[in-house]
Amino acid sequence: MIVTPPAPEHREGWLALRAALWGEEAGDPADLPEGDGNFVALADDRVIGFAEAAVRRDYVNGCDGSPVLFLEGVFVDPGHRRQGVAGALVAAVANWGRAQGCSEFASDAELDNTDSHAMHRALGFEETERVVYFRREL
Repeated sequence: MIVTPPAPEHREGWLALRAALWGEEAGDPADLPEGDGNFVALADDRVIGFAEAAVRRDYVNGCDGSPVLFLEGVFVDPGHRRQGVAGALVAAVANWGRAQGCSEFASDAELDNTDSHAMHRALGFEETERVVYFRREL
């Protein structure tokens, strides 16, 4: 397995995994985030996982300072799970974040996504708080 920033030849596999994770929320393929903070995991030149991260300079729940490295998403093809792929992707993101001057690494997950909670704990994250958001139309 190789973890690397995505190249044009990884686009199709990356998009397929984004769609598997986020469905319609994956967005327009033309808006695929480019540049730093994004990594793909490859096996036999096939994309088997991805991680997308950003440096956030606003308030991040559970963190003490700024900037904060934020894991926007991570997904591994089901056939390649429990083989260290997510850990390798998150390690690449962490190294990138340190180079950006971040000392905290945050992420989030839906309240009912217990698989994601377990993965985060296994990768060294600790839960800091639970939040329910509200909205109303004006």
